[in-house]
Amino acid sequence: MNADLAIETIGLVKVFGENRAVDGVDLRVPAGTVYGLLGSNGAGKTTTVKVLATLLRPDGGEARVFGRDVLTEADAVRSRVSLTGQYASVDEDLTGTENLLLLGRLLGHGKPAARERTGQLLEAFGLSDAADRQVKNYSGGMRRRIDIAASIINTPDLLFLDEPTTGLDPRSRNQVWDIVRAVVAQGTTVLLTTQYLDEADQLASRIAVIDHGRVIAEGTKGELKAAVGAAAVHLRLREPQQRPQAERVLELVLDATVQLDTDPLALTAQVNGHGSELDAAEQAARALSELARAGIAVDNFALGQRSLDEVFLTLTDKKKDEQTAWKETAA
Repeated sequence: MNADLAIETIGLVKVFGENRAVDGVDLRVPAGTVYGLLGSNGAGKTTTVKVLATLLRPDGGEARVFGRDVLTEADAVRSRVSLTGQYASVDEDLTGTENLLLLGRLLGHGKPAARERTGQLLEAFGLSDAADRQVKNYSGGMRRRIDIAASIINTPDLLFLDEPTTGLDPRSRNQVWDIVRAVVAQGTTVLLTTQYLDEADQLASRIAVIDHGRVIAEGTKGELKAAVGAAAVHLRLREPQQRPQAERVLELVLDATVQLDTDPLALTAQVNGHGSELDAAEQAARALSELARAGIAVDNFALGQRSLDEVFLTLTDKKKDEQTAWKETAA
């Protein structure tokens, strides 16, 4: 086990009946960072977190948290981690203050220490004005903040945040993001599961893309984008009937799959610039030239870095194509 790793899994498996919810997951999470586990609903993110937090027993593979085995050294793991799940776990009939005081006392703080820590957290999370209101009267964003506050009454070495901003408005999401950054700045490692690509883009230094229980890609944002093409050409045509012809031209010139947008005039193509902005620009210019030669009028053109959304869709679509090809071969 590498001492610099907060989490290490090798071939981690969790099975529910015939469903392999986690199917051979390998993770290496550096300590003191935000590590993003990115995937759609049902991808296996929450199950992975529950195994790492010792809430579920793995059915195969290995998993260690700060060098401690989650199966044979579960108590040691629990002493160093905290989990904020997808839904608020505080008592809605208690006030914010009462919730934090109760948890502080349960975690071994004396009355003065519990009250001091409660005041610190309410102030830090912007909840002082709502401290004496019942949590059931909190907004969604306030509930998430009190929930995260409850998770760090004792500052954990590792904090699991399982889709912490689901259903929140943009302002509340930004507030939660600021809290995550502040927690990490104090030395806590955060494993963040999310289906929001911009959230992973904002917070995580490394990202694992998980799909059907398997990690299909892993790296920094830049590495993931480079793996599927660093840039993309976005075009808007003058005539919608020319889009099929434009698609064929772009596929030929760029040797890439073209995505047809919902706008009947728009389409997007990957540019494989081999990591060079100049190469990408040259390819895009050649594509425009070929479109003009074919008599296809382009009203709007843009060359930009691929978004994490495009990376995710490309990776998962590629995985689906590979699975379909395997099934056809096996048949």
